[in-house]
Amino acid sequence: MGDTKNPCISLCEFEERICLGCGRSKDEIKAWKKMDKPEKRDVLAEAAQRLKAMGGKPRKKKRK
Repeated sequence: MGDTKNPCISLCEFEERICLGCGRSKDEIKAWKKMDKPEKRDVLAEAAQRLKAMGGKPRKKKRK
């Protein structure tokens, strides 16, 4: 999981302050640009776990 590209897929719907599109919290989304790579990797791993726990799975942005 070396990629730390922004995981936003432009599906910004929230349930209990967690984005249903990417699995990040609102605070993580706000702080994303200021995070270093290890922090981003940790957030990505936690976000994937959150989506899994919520019954979803990580999704990819739709291509135009």
